[in-house]
Amino acid sequence: MIFDRTYFDRGLERMGTRSEKWDTCRREHGTDVLPMWVADMDFPSPPACAEAILKRAAHPTYCYTEICPDDFEAVAAFWKRRHGLTVDPGKIVMLPCVVTGLKTAIRALTVPGDGVIILSPVYGPFRFSVEATGRRLMDVPLVKDEMNRYFMDLAGVESALKDGGKLIMLCNPHNPVGRCWTREELTALLALLDRYDAYLVSDEIHADFVYDKGAFTPALALREDRVLSLCAASKTFNLAGLQQASALCPDDGIREKYTRALEEAGVTSGNIFALEATRAAYTDGDAWLDGLIAYLDENRRYLTEWIGRELPRVKVSPLEATYLAWLDCTAYTGSCEEIAGRCEKAGLVMTGGDFFGKGGDGFMRLNFACPRSTLEEGLQRLKTALEG
Repeated sequence: MIFDRTYFDRGLERMGTRSEKWDTCRREHGTDVLPMWVADMDFPSPPACAEAILKRAAHPTYCYTEICPDDFEAVAAFWKRRHGLTVDPGKIVMLPCVVTGLKTAIRALTVPGDGVIILSPVYGPFRFSVEATGRRLMDVPLVKDEMNRYFMDLAGVESALKDGGKLIMLCNPHNPVGRCWTREELTALLALLDRYDAYLVSDEIHADFVYDKGAFTPALALREDRVLSLCAASKTFNLAGLQQASALCPDDGIREKYTRALEEAGVTSGNIFALEATRAAYTDGDAWLDGLIAYLDENRRYLTEWIGRELPRVKVSPLEATYLAWLDCTAYTGSCEEIAGRCEKAGLVMTGGDFFGKGGDGFMRLNFACPRSTLEEGLQRLKTALEG
């Protein structure tokens, strides 16, 4: 197949598929709302994934499943091919999802009372995971410049480390602000953590959505000790409902603690269809992924130019990575609740910035991983919501 603009423009009908993004949203907000919130895409997954699932489903028994060497090898080969990272397949741990990976890392690498650092605004489960595990939340908000581009507050991170921070959870690339952290920024952060014997857990689930070729730096490319990386095919290939992720753990000490924590919690992986689809995606999904990134890049440019022209009071953070636009709507109001209400009346649902913690009020996150016609309609509805 040719995965060009025509292919992705086609989209697909998602109502009636038990889709949280569509079915749940329209049940709660009305049958005419346009959902541009939760981070999944309105495109078919790679054909190879469906083919692999159907082939396995043709055998009528779905019992306990073996995770085989080729499952681990597919993950390692993909990261080597796409990001130049060499990972020993024997040092990969399978997980149900990245959020499980975050919580397990906190339990494995810290004890109650230890500080866990996050950099808000950041994906809500970072904060929720710290709170759920009884550790001390240490929030060091990102800082931004006059262009709405965000940076780490390294002085604030060091202060938190001095105050008992034992682990930092980093979103790399960052959801929701769209930053692709540079090699220099990551090197500086790792130097700080080394000074205070702290761990880095790097959530790299958005690694494949970086628009400047070669700009993404895996944390493990800089060092392997005291670093754990989390990844999944779920965002990249639109497979989140299958529940499959991986932890890359070259550090033997981390991996031992991590696997023990998984066993203690009774967390298992090996969903029979998830393994089939993930292996197929990592092995045969490159052409689809290349076409997807080209399409999303066009959507990214269209969105940025359209808002600059039609809604100049809305500030869009530079979209270096992800398919999630971070919109500063504070020129209209400081309240996410008010913006969400206006948007719902106009038939649009996005994710409120307050979900991402400090620095999020008055912001909205818009998912542009959809056909161009959907994006155009969503932006028109946003304009109606904000300006009438």
